Amino acid sequence: MPDLGALFDPKGIIITGVSNHPGKFGFVTLHNLLASGYEGAVYPVSREPGEVLGLRVLGSIDDVPDGAADMLFICTPPAINEELLRQAAAKGVTAAFCAAGGYREAGAEGVEMEQRLVALCDELGIKLAGPNGQGVVSTPSSMCAQIVAPFAPAGKIAIASQSGNFVSSFLNLSNHTGVGVSRAVAAGNASVLGIADYVEYFTDDRETAVSLVYIESVDDGREMFERMAPLAARKPIVVVKGGASAAGARAAASHTGALASDDAVFDGMCRQAGLIRATDVEEAFEAAATFATQPLPDGDRVVVVTTVGGWGVAAVDAMADTRLDPAALPDDLMAAIDEKLPPRWSKNNPIDMAGGETRDTVPEILQLVAEHHDVDAVVLLGVGIQSNTASMMRNGPFFPDHGLERIVGFHERQDTRYAEAAVEISTATGTPIVVASELANAGPDNPAPATLNALGRLCHASAGRAVRSLHHLAGYSAWRQARGL
Repeated sequence: MPDLGALFDPKGIIITGVSNHPGKFGFVTLHNLLASGYEGAVYPVSREPGEVLGLRVLGSIDDVPDGAADMLFICTPPAINEELLRQAAAKGVTAAFCAAGGYREAGAEGVEMEQRLVALCDELGIKLAGPNGQGVVSTPSSMCAQIVAPFAPAGKIAIASQSGNFVSSFLNLSNHTGVGVSRAVAAGNASVLGIADYVEYFTDDRETAVSLVYIESVDDGREMFERMAPLAARKPIVVVKGGASAAGARAAASHTGALASDDAVFDGMCRQAGLIRATDVEEAFEAAATFATQPLPDGDRVVVVTTVGGWGVAAVDAMADTRLDPAALPDDLMAAIDEKLPPRWSKNNPIDMAGGETRDTVPEILQLVAEHHDVDAVVLLGVGIQSNTASMMRNGPFFPDHGLERIVGFHERQDTRYAEAAVEISTATGTPIVVASELANAGPDNPAPATLNALGRLCHASAGRAVRSLHHLAGYSAWRQARGL
């Protein structure tokens, strides 16, 4: 396995092609690196030395102190990059990220330049990421070395993508949901380091719980299978693949310069290797976020808990095409719930409280369900509804009089409690509790999704999406169990 420590946790970074123009890649990379709080040494280099963003710009890599930097970030044209790599290696650089395009994806001349780049890095002992890539992110090092935004909160998802656009998409979703990222890298043309190399590194990374991968092409399917299967046995790997259709395959070829693999073969490889395949970016991120924050279930038996009925029906319907089983409630669990709810509750799975909850009912029901030995996972619905009412009162013409201030505060505290209880009970019992509310998108400031966000847990935007993530969680758990893992 290549040692990628200098790429993800460098002690110092040299950036080439830095200028005062805020639209240029060198400026943007320097800005993002400083704005993210990176505390290592930073050495901007340009043919026009001066000052940019308060840092002195060096006229040559030769001016960088020996041993002060171990990573080179390349924002300069291909014609001069080989010489820059030689200079950087002489200063102690062992990893390079090449954001520059104009290589293999640009045609025959670019192919030749890329081959020379690869040979030179091999000669110099430099681990090369890219070329034609977007950048690299490492939250443990507060490092956003990218030619675009955004950065992301710290967390346990590591991202490797053959498209920089999807790195941005995953980071955007991380910011929106509060479920954080450990590492992220755009592989670009992947001329030296490929997706499997990054996933292998992530699997040994203490900061990472799950790898999230976007793939457009597979050069050697057998090699990928043989490398990824043992990694999936140790940590989950979520994969979304571009080029699944004929038209998508042609688009992928023009994007990365490599042909997409046969999709049916790829799908079979994923099933055998234990990779979790998602159909799109949202499904992939939500699956990874669930793996990063929830325990694995022991089986497929799921109980739905909801404050009111319709959402629960939708959740059970969504399980129809999955491995999940909306199991009948055991008699002893029914009896225990009977003591907490009025007689009109559903007496079935989904557990519909029918609006009969009091101050402590939701946490108490969650506890009863999650700790029961015949329940493998829980879907919690209906959070945020009290605060939604409170929001209309708070913003209406009668607040804070007529007793509204008191009831608004109560409703908002309750939804905060429900979100906190879902996290605490899941952690204590080892039972996954996935939460869903359309307010995750429609009202992210609502105390229920906002509390989950602040705790780094995902609030799914619908019952169906929560069920989909839980299906992936249960499927991976079953794959591990079948292999005695």
